[in-house]
Amino acid sequence: MSAAVRAPEAAPTRPATLPLLLFASTLAVMAGSILAPVIQVIRGDLGVGGTAAGLIITTHSLAIAVASPLVGWMIDRWGVRMPLAAGLILYGLAGGTGLIVDSYAALIATRAVFGIGAAFVFSGTTVAVLNLYQGAARDRVMGLRGTATSLGGVLWPLLAGVLGGVSWHLPFGIYLVGVPLGIATALLLPATKPARAGGGAGPRLGAWGMLRAYPRLIVWYALQFCSSILMYALVVFVPDRLSAFGVEDPLLVSLYTVGMSGAMSLIGLAYASLRARLAYRQLLRGVLALWAVAFLLLAVAPNAPVLFLAPMLFGLASGVFLPVTTVLIGDGAPGEAQGKATALSGTAIFAGQFASPLLIGPLIEATSPMTGFLLAAAVPVAALGFLAATRLDTVRSEGGGDRPVPDNEPVAQARSH
Repeated sequence: MSAAVRAPEAAPTRPATLPLLLFASTLAVMAGSILAPVIQVIRGDLGVGGTAAGLIITTHSLAIAVASPLVGWMIDRWGVRMPLAAGLILYGLAGGTGLIVDSYAALIATRAVFGIGAAFVFSGTTVAVLNLYQGAARDRVMGLRGTATSLGGVLWPLLAGVLGGVSWHLPFGIYLVGVPLGIATALLLPATKPARAGGGAGPRLGAWGMLRAYPRLIVWYALQFCSSILMYALVVFVPDRLSAFGVEDPLLVSLYTVGMSGAMSLIGLAYASLRARLAYRQLLRGVLALWAVAFLLLAVAPNAPVLFLAPMLFGLASGVFLPVTTVLIGDGAPGEAQGKATALSGTAIFAGQFASPLLIGPLIEATSPMTGFLLAAAVPVAALGFLAATRLDTVRSEGGGDRPVPDNEPVAQARSH
């Protein structure tokens, strides 16, 4: 019989803790997005092709996916404060080297090291929020975190675009913000240690042992992997659909991406209210339904205004999906393995980002954007059917609540908590 999942008790926080974590949370989405405005300039200056230029943006995603399990082990071993602080400093220094790098090979090498720092930032900020906030406060912070991340996806690239007009090197200087954030984290973030399984001193779970004991986690990771693939399909191939309607102006095209980010920000502000009324099961199934509708619209929309509804719906759903799966993963494993569980989430999300061009691009090129979007819509439909048939998204606890528990933990034991 497995030990019950027991979340660590929330540690006292300082007033500056929440702003610090929200600001640091925007750095993960900033990792690749701030280079988008200058990638064509970099390509021309360094004399590389389109695929090689794309690796400048995606190399860090592969590094995050590979490094995340080790990052999770370190967080479980030493707590979150110092690994997160060190990761932020590494993020800032490695990312900032783009200010002086002038060769493609050196740039790719620094992006790989930068990705290791970004892995600490992604997992560390997530574990910190899960450890420091509980109950309704956690729902509120999760919503605010989603809003902050979405706004960062809009504001950071805008700043990079302004700086990139002077030199393609200057946007890399934005990454240096990680250095003071790392110092502030070391000074201000409360020191917490992961809880032991069942509150005792039993053996620590490894990653494979955790997945065997809590196989439901694999479902959440698979959904996060799929979400990254769907996000790529929307962002990259919507311009092709718009061109069929005669919409090619970059500013008009950018409104579709901004609309998605804006929808994610708005739903983040309302997330705590939604969570107070709806169970995780209901929220997750609603997300999948909205994703399916969004991609059906992308395939069959008769004009550009109707097409605009698709990224809006996708953004609304994604703004709910991220906090829901973050909590299901964080609470779905014992406190001793929370770092590993969260880090594997980073592996799933960023592996999906890296794999997306390899999976979606050839599919749409071999068929058409319309066919590709219809096939993409089948992914959330299949997931919705799978969850309805298996009820794996039904979490069990006393009084009809939804505290995640191990798959092999008896209901009676869950109710004892």
